[in-house]
Amino acid sequence: MSQLDTTSQHQQSEQRKTLWFVVAFILIAAAGLLYVKWWPYYNKSILSAHTHSIGSSILGNLSDATPSWKSAVDYAIVYFSSVWKAAVLGILLGSLLQVLLPAQWLLKFLGKSSFGSTAIAGMAAVPGMMCSCCAAPIAVGLRKKNVSVGAALAFWIGNPMINPATLIFMTFVLSWKFTLLRLVFGLILTFGVSYLANRFVKDVEPVDIEQMMVEEKAEGSFLARWLKSAGSMLLYVVPAYILSVLLLGAGRVWLFPQLNEGAADSLMAIILFAVAGMLFVIPTAAEIPIIQTFLSVGIGSGPAAALLITLPAVSLPSLLMVAKSFPKKVLVFVIMSVVILGIAGGIAGKWLL
Repeated sequence: MSQLDTTSQHQQSEQRKTLWFVVAFILIAAAGLLYVKWWPYYNKSILSAHTHSIGSSILGNLSDATPSWKSAVDYAIVYFSSVWKAAVLGILLGSLLQVLLPAQWLLKFLGKSSFGSTAIAGMAAVPGMMCSCCAAPIAVGLRKKNVSVGAALAFWIGNPMINPATLIFMTFVLSWKFTLLRLVFGLILTFGVSYLANRFVKDVEPVDIEQMMVEEKAEGSFLARWLKSAGSMLLYVVPAYILSVLLLGAGRVWLFPQLNEGAADSLMAIILFAVAGMLFVIPTAAEIPIIQTFLSVGIGSGPAAALLITLPAVSLPSLLMVAKSFPKKVLVFVIMSVVILGIAGGIAGKWLL
């Protein structure tokens, strides 16, 4: 057998191996999402249609809450009880994509600073339906595979902002006006802000994509590489995640203060709630009962609309989780964009809702 034939057979073998890895990742992701997201959300959509509710506010009774260690632990228990399955899935997928998905494929579709890469990543986020913290490990994994800033951001932000299940719940529980407002600003954040974030990266286009797409030979067994990836992810992501959730749980009464009737729909309230919503951490769709509760106690539609946009988009824990994966200028731009769009949405909501 000639050396050419041997090389050809080796290449075919590697291609089949790569294909099996991709299929394995897709099957694991689909099975995990079916168990953690798709089936539970199908049942919850039926519940929301019949009861016009998806549960009580995760913030609890703020009038009785005080900043304390007990308050921090109580919120953390409720929060992690709701998200732990999705958090585990996010870490699993974030580590697996680094060892299962070929770098050439990811770079071909998601490696450029063009709007096309951003759009593909944003659309790929739709079936994920994760909160910003659970999607963060996957965004970290994408950046480790040299996916462009815009594409990684679009996937990270798109998961919570254009979540189809949340939009369905919102329509049944709040109104179609809330849903439309959320969709418009969600699309702006997912595709517009993510695409513009590429401009804050020094090496936006000088990177030679073709050269980067040359697959590096994997060192070590698959299990060893995955354990290394998962271990690194756990050590980096989990501590910051837990500590920041405790911090926000303790201070939630300060972030969401009770407002008198005159201030309940003021511009200052919209700004306050936009900033608080950007910082605070919630499970997927938890903004709906939070907004429902605030509206019932007299908070105006303006601050409620601000929360509609900023609560799910990002949070302090998710920002800490991705802090080493994105340039600081990019994260500052994202934070400012979320707050500004939250304020704009609050002003629009004040007059439209």
